[in-house]
Amino acid sequence: MVDTDFFDVTGQIGQLWIFPIKSCAGIAVQSARLLPTGLEHDRAFMLVDARGEFITQREIARMVLVQPAIEGGVMTVTAPGMAPLTVDMAFTGPERRVRVWDDHVPALQAPDAINAWFSQFLQKECSLVRMAPQAQRLASKKWTRGADAPTQFADGYPILVVSQASVDELNERLTQGGHTVVVAHRFRANIVVQGFQSHDEDRIEALAVHQGEADSRQWLDLPLVKPCARCPIPDIDPATSQSGTSVTDTLQTYRHDDRLDGAVTFGMNAIVPAGAGGLLRVGDRVGGALQFD
Repeated sequence: MVDTDFFDVTGQIGQLWIFPIKSCAGIAVQSARLLPTGLEHDRAFMLVDARGEFITQREIARMVLVQPAIEGGVMTVTAPGMAPLTVDMAFTGPERRVRVWDDHVPALQAPDAINAWFSQFLQKECSLVRMAPQAQRLASKKWTRGADAPTQFADGYPILVVSQASVDELNERLTQGGHTVVVAHRFRANIVVQGFQSHDEDRIEALAVHQGEADSRQWLDLPLVKPCARCPIPDIDPATSQSGTSVTDTLQTYRHDDRLDGAVTFGMNAIVPAGAGGLLRVGDRVGGALQFD
């Protein structure tokens, strides 16, 4: 068995999630290739309006009901009341300029029939895009310690990490307040860690993930660089698209983070060291060394 005595906290990957289309439903996977931009296929596509502005659940909650599935180079998309949609993931354009937060990047637009499907379901004119091959979007170097950290259409960083214990603590507080418990993937994290104590992810410098066979001594470090400030999306039920306020209201009582000037945070954004490569699997051992101020 691999030696983990050199870590202050240890656990394992309990869940892995990819979200191929930004702000649409995710896919729970048993393994995922790790690319410099994050998990393979994660936030590789985005929906934009007629002006090229990105669209999220913040404006259209029913995006969470759009469910992609990937096999080979084909993405099949389903949604209530709609015929299944087949998307060739290598569609070639035309090229257009799109915006995600403060970044403007060149992107390739899907064929008209695909865009019409999304426009019909979301009841808003929109287009599916993927990044153009020459595009590069980097996470803020203010938080990456000067490292170049490319990402695709994620809000800002390649990977998001939360611990199940953090979700469990939130659920205890929700229950005490008479509210319904929530599932971890409301927070749209890529890695859900089991075995940590609540919010241990806040307190370690990097998430070390074991690689290879059980007796391997190889570890892959994912630096945890920035707390994730929370928007109202975790208040949207991924099964129904109904919105509430209980998650945000409850987090407001205990999750103000001085590192972000008192913003409510939950989970940690991670970057992928250049050339790290590797494969992440549910069940992989993880660990970290606690930071002390």
